[in-house]
Amino acid sequence: MDTVDPITLRLAIFVMAIFVGYYVVWSVTPALHTPLMAVTNAISSVIIVGALLAAAAPALTGETSGADGFANVSGAIAVILASVNIFGGFLVTQRMLAMYKKKEKPAASETKS
Repeated sequence: MDTVDPITLRLAIFVMAIFVGYYVVWSVTPALHTPLMAVTNAISSVIIVGALLAAAAPALTGETSGADGFANVSGAIAVILASVNIFGGFLVTQRMLAMYKKKEKPAASETKS
């Protein structure tokens, strides 16, 4: 029996996750969009913690190998992308909540002129 290459397996899982994520996000009703963005921001904050650990892992373990640069660069890129996701999520959430605020009515003295 042949075994599946781990890279092929991980690539297949990644492609399936893209399709599932696409269909899940585009089928969300507007009423659920703001809570979904809040959960996404929480997940991104966990990603930032993991990225910081990945970037600092070589320094914490005291290892000096060729993979140190890759871990530092990939951790820094993950921190940047997750930060952009969090910032954008807060902006979108703020705009969505602003849509539900009641508009102020002008005072009665201002409308009689």
